[in-house]
Amino acid sequence: MSISSTIKSIQDIMRKDVGVDGDAQRLSQLVWMLFLKIFDDRESEWELLQDNYQSPLPEKYRWRNWAANPEGMTGEALKQFLDNDLFPTLQMLEAKGGDQRAYVIRSVFEDAYNYMKSGQLIRQVINKLQEGIDFNKSSERHLFGDMYEQLLRDLQAAGNAGEFYTPRAVTEFMVRMSNPRLGEKVMDPACGTGGFLTCAIEHIRKQDVKTVEDENLLQSSILGIEKKPLPHLLCTTNMILHGIDVPSNIRHDNTLSYPLISWTPQKRVDVIVTNPPFGGMEEDGIETNFPNAFRTRETADLFLVLIMQLLKSNGRAALVLPDGFLFGEGIKTRIKEKLLTECNLHTIVRLPNGVFAPYTSIKTNLLFFTKGTPTSDIWFYEHPYPDGVKSYNKTKPMKIEEFATETAWWGDEADGFKQRVETEQAWKVSIDDIKARNYNLDCKNPHVGELEVHDPEVLLAQYQAMQDDMASLRNQLKGILTQALRGEE
Repeated sequence: MSISSTIKSIQDIMRKDVGVDGDAQRLSQLVWMLFLKIFDDRESEWELLQDNYQSPLPEKYRWRNWAANPEGMTGEALKQFLDNDLFPTLQMLEAKGGDQRAYVIRSVFEDAYNYMKSGQLIRQVINKLQEGIDFNKSSERHLFGDMYEQLLRDLQAAGNAGEFYTPRAVTEFMVRMSNPRLGEKVMDPACGTGGFLTCAIEHIRKQDVKTVEDENLLQSSILGIEKKPLPHLLCTTNMILHGIDVPSNIRHDNTLSYPLISWTPQKRVDVIVTNPPFGGMEEDGIETNFPNAFRTRETADLFLVLIMQLLKSNGRAALVLPDGFLFGEGIKTRIKEKLLTECNLHTIVRLPNGVFAPYTSIKTNLLFFTKGTPTSDIWFYEHPYPDGVKSYNKTKPMKIEEFATETAWWGDEADGFKQRVETEQAWKVSIDDIKARNYNLDCKNPHVGELEVHDPEVLLAQYQAMQDDMASLRNQLKGILTQALRGEE
């Protein structure tokens, strides 16, 4: 049975349980179970490699001792064990001898919850997991990585606004162009389910990791913070899947909830790659952590101010931002002025519509900048649809191969991107022009004339506006005629 059909049959079993309501709860239920199963598989590996390996879990709570036997505990006994025994214990797990693994398990279970009401159905799910996934087979491990990506996409489809999955092609391109290297601290301050961090891990391993010491250095230099419990649990599991054995640097916290000045030089990092939540509003009081000039409740704007603070001098950042930031005024103008004064915003890649479909239709951009020198020119690159594609969707997402032209054009920051040339897709705008535009970064491609709009939503909006104008004119005429007729009487 394939891993994907295992996952599907598990979700079918869960649908029969009255306690589980909707996709998000089903995934949340599945993932804490997966976490314990994966952790147990990894423990089998650690026991072989380490002479005196000690599990952070008390014996009776290890997956192998309560879950692995298909004829084991079931029904009401299993339900009671989970609710009254396993969960309370793991939520209060003590770290013997400072074992970081115990902290990781505790942070995962702090906000996890057993939604299922039927012990028999819980046993069926556990047995499917046990027989369907062997994480110690390297072939299955790779397959499971792909499967996990699919799970994350499903979760995002069930999620709320602002929580969408960043397509793999986009994360990979952003990491590749930021080029994190071994020994550099890499951070995602709104890490969600960990897509950027897993890309960064793969990138650094491929480039630089040659020894066990290299691997240990890599493991300690990947940092993530996520505010919501379910994405944090998914991210922690994702890290273990990608060989980060003790993902204690993935914190469950809100990066914005600390005063900006509390991010002191020793907490700063070399590379930040992120897709901060946009369109969202922070709760009251969060903005008071920021200086007066930058106080706003728009999440993405606050994250940009924070990222400038978090970077070391010469640190590099790549982030996804919506069009609204580029042309926005007021506080957005002040944030852009700060960005262009303190950092070299060398490249803005303008993505076409539909990259984040079906989660949002907002147009987005990738901003790449380095802290420490002011911007003198910004290169814009308009990413075109590939031939024969009119939009992206769930079944036809963006592919990494599409970025080949950008990658070839990119050049090297060390020589000021000397090899870059203007093309039909690429153009350069000077800082003086940007200032003259009052920091409006919504610079249109000068090589493209005014294109006819064929977007049905835009056309419908235009049609509606014309209808409204006609209705208003009709009402005015009606008023004039009524008055004229009254005057005749």
